[in-house]
Amino acid sequence: MQALPPLTPAQALFLDFDGTLAELAPRPDAVQVAPGLVATLAALHTRLGGALAMVTGRSEADIDHFLAPLRLALACEHGARYRHGLAQAARPAIALPDLAPVLHAAKALAAQHPELLLEHKSAGLALHYRQAPQLQSLCRDTLERAMQAIAGVELLQGKCVLEVKPRGVHKGRAIADFMAQPPFAGRTPVFAGDDATDEAGFAAAQALGGWGIKVGPGPSVAQHRCTTPAALRGWLSAADSTLEHGTVPGRA
Repeated sequence: MQALPPLTPAQALFLDFDGTLAELAPRPDAVQVAPGLVATLAALHTRLGGALAMVTGRSEADIDHFLAPLRLALACEHGARYRHGLAQAARPAIALPDLAPVLHAAKALAAQHPELLLEHKSAGLALHYRQAPQLQSLCRDTLERAMQAIAGVELLQGKCVLEVKPRGVHKGRAIADFMAQPPFAGRTPVFAGDDATDEAGFAAAQALGGWGIKVGPGPSVAQHRCTTPAALRGWLSAADSTLEHGTVPGRA
């Protein structure tokens, strides 16, 4: 496997969280943030003139909890909500559908199978079956039936999780939207992710002249790959050291 290219001051950095910066855990709330990661991200944010954003399926509250006290630009819930100004709360990127029928069905299923975990987000919901992989088909069938009562939603398959989200929302759209605004505009994007939900982000970054980094195994359109979240964290740390002696575009 080839080494990742170095990060340059002319690039903008977009990062997924689970399976990319942090190793996956049996439950979303059990994820551990590696020592030094927050400090590395804070330094890179400065080195890149603020052109660093999280692009994740997580909620705003989750990301801020795991990366505290750091606050970054954010496209959360797969790009359904954006946060540009760091003093602001994330705002809906599009009109959000009423998920009541799907939420009702998912709650009933989770009550019957306690090993399932239901996450109710502001723009969607996620049904995790990592502790009961044999229930994947049941989870999918239940959600798809309930979704028939709602317009403007779609089902997203992740790693042992099914998510119902607004149709047309994806990480590629979020990256393209961020790249049209300062401090991202005029740079080339780099996006690192690990899952099928990140493929649209890789494609968008590369269409804008940048590149994607696929973390872990599996087919991908990403131009580059690294083996594990630990390997990506090592690359980020090295990038911080390299950029420390460089200059950010537009700055002395």
